Amino acid sequence: MASEKHFDLVVIGGGPGGYVGAIRAAQLGMKTAIIERNALGGVCLNWGCIPSKALLHNAELWDEAVTHGQEWGIQFENVSQDWSAVIERSRGVTSKLNKGVGFLMKKNGITHIEGHARITSGRSGEQPCGIDVLKADADYYHGTGDEVLESITADRIMVATGAAPRELPFAPFDHERILSSQDAMVQPTRPERLIVVGSGAIGMEFAYFYNAMGSKVTVIEMLDRILPVEDEEVSKEALKLFKSQGIEFRPGHVTTAIDRSGDGVQVTIAAAGDEAQTEVLEGDAVLVAIGVTGRFDGLFGEGVDVATDRGHISVKYQDVDEPTYETSVPGVYAIGDVIGPPWLAHVASEEAVTCVERMAGHHTLGVDYRAIPGCTYTNPQIASVGMTEAAAREAGHDVKIGKFPLTALGKAIATGSARGFVKIVASEPYGEILGAHIIGKDASELIHEFCLAIRLEATAEDIISTMHAHPTMAEAMHEAALGVDGRAIHA
Repeated sequence: MASEKHFDLVVIGGGPGGYVGAIRAAQLGMKTAIIERNALGGVCLNWGCIPSKALLHNAELWDEAVTHGQEWGIQFENVSQDWSAVIERSRGVTSKLNKGVGFLMKKNGITHIEGHARITSGRSGEQPCGIDVLKADADYYHGTGDEVLESITADRIMVATGAAPRELPFAPFDHERILSSQDAMVQPTRPERLIVVGSGAIGMEFAYFYNAMGSKVTVIEMLDRILPVEDEEVSKEALKLFKSQGIEFRPGHVTTAIDRSGDGVQVTIAAAGDEAQTEVLEGDAVLVAIGVTGRFDGLFGEGVDVATDRGHISVKYQDVDEPTYETSVPGVYAIGDVIGPPWLAHVASEEAVTCVERMAGHHTLGVDYRAIPGCTYTNPQIASVGMTEAAAREAGHDVKIGKFPLTALGKAIATGSARGFVKIVASEPYGEILGAHIIGKDASELIHEFCLAIRLEATAEDIISTMHAHPTMAEAMHEAALGVDGRAIHA
């Protein structure tokens, strides 16, 4: 039986998956509510994507002005940092955007409910889904709550609760010296020595930020190369460039213990595969950036048995590459980080739109998982889409490679950005683009030409025949495409 507060769709989670899905549902005429136990915008807007980029911009400005200013003929005297202002600006950006999401909810007639959602039942026949709204506690990542504020019903539920940072089992976050990514964004003082465990995008972005701002940074990576999801040539170039900036690395090492009994931390590491070879690193704090796990603590009430897999909610598939986003509980759907990798805000948004449009009976092409851009917002930036060279070969493709160094690009030289390269992985014999990889200035902006190319099954020749303006960073993409056929002009 439906409650007095009944909705066509209730979205649980107000991040870039949840709020985007709620808006699309409202556009399609659904009576929609969104339940968020913390702040609208989710981790991305409040503690991830957006405020971290504000910090990274500070680091770039400091690095350009202080480290390289003399190269540009610009000299500064008595330059100093106001650390609290750096952090305050980042939080201010978040506050402004958070209010903007609230405005979008009102504009689209979406009911915003504050509290922790607990699903009490799935849909059964004509019986709708049931949800209790509980008073949430103050813990951002684990605010399950205990006091029921109200009960509502819905024809469908879309879970978009995201993910939380993974802890080391022997060293849980203490938020003072053993830090999560959220903690790293609001440190009251800059640590003189920071140890980073994990060299994925999150680990490297904070390593770059703190190193640029003056901290001594050491990065520990279990695998034998940093940024291990990237193309191997990108990983090698990144290691070289970040070392030149002063970041130290311990690839091929695992963290076995963290001791915070003194004033700082002592991190014991061992060679991967041979834990007898140990080394102790000393720092003021350690940032643990070893990945995330789906966040659905306290979400499912007694008797609501949702299938999970390796810390994420499982969803059904209509074929190998096409999820329906429906969980094992009838009427309950899930999208975004909570269902597993890739843990990216833009993927969550696209999945939410696809899920909602299908609920409404619309035909949609769905999410093209071959053409998802991944970006690391360090300086230089790193961006990729599609297959790495190794993955393409392992999949049985005959490949040809086009690669163009930014050291040969006029715009890069003029702007002091002649570091990195553009690499295209194309198929034989027709040159269909299978993957693309960029390390260099504006990589996160440039990658989208290759995303479109993969989406449209374009070839290197299609990019070659597309005129690129001069002088631009985008010319490197044109030259890399020429390189696929051995026709590069400037290299």
